[in-house]
Amino acid sequence: MADTTYTVSGMTCDHCARSVEAEIRALGGVTGVTVELTTGAVTVRGAGDLSVADVRGAVEEAGYRLT
Repeated sequence: MADTTYTVSGMTCDHCARSVEAEIRALGGVTGVTVELTTGAVTVRGAGDLSVADVRGAVEEAGYRLT
């Protein structure tokens, strides 16, 4: 299992963080997601290889931007 931390811009409230978390959790192979709203840090724990493109797509689906 590997943890990877990304930075997401545009999140301003708990609803934002929950939306990003839900979209990323829906990706295959994701076993955990932690969102730090104040810094924009999103840590994704995965059981396999999770591409940056997949995470970016999930974040954009939620309405935010991976930076």
